[in-house]
Amino acid sequence: MSCNNSNNTKEKFQYERVKEEATSVQSNTMSNNVILNSNDQMKFDKKIIRVNANQKVTLTLNHNGRFPASSMGHNFVLIKKDVDVNEYALRAAGARNSEYIPEGDNEIAYTKMLGGGESDTITFDAPEPGTYVFICSFPGHYQLMMGEFIVT
Repeated sequence: MSCNNSNNTKEKFQYERVKEEATSVQSNTMSNNVILNSNDQMKFDKKIIRVNANQKVTLTLNHNGRFPASSMGHNFVLIKKDVDVNEYALRAAGARNSEYIPEGDNEIAYTKMLGGGESDTITFDAPEPGTYVFICSFPGHYQLMMGEFIVT
């Protein structure tokens, strides 16, 4: 057989195109049961989380990496609307003794700090409709590990 095989099998091949829009819509579908994954590359698997207002939210954060919380810890922190994210993250970096959650009651909800292979589930009331920011508050992570929490 050669590359120029006379039995052309290309016609039997079928390709299925998946539109990028459809994929992103599927990953951002609305549910008040949320599973959020994180990894050693400092990434969340969702940049947008949509939930219904006036309902409980159950969120599970999984750390799918291998590194311990002391060197590559991850958490989920849902910040109140009027809080400056950059200023919050700066204060969080100095809050080592409280798992990088600074004083000031600026959070709606948060998980514990996780190391590789760990997970945490929290349940909280969805805030008022609007768009909120969620981050990982481990020092230096928030710029890569940030997303929108949309309540409708």
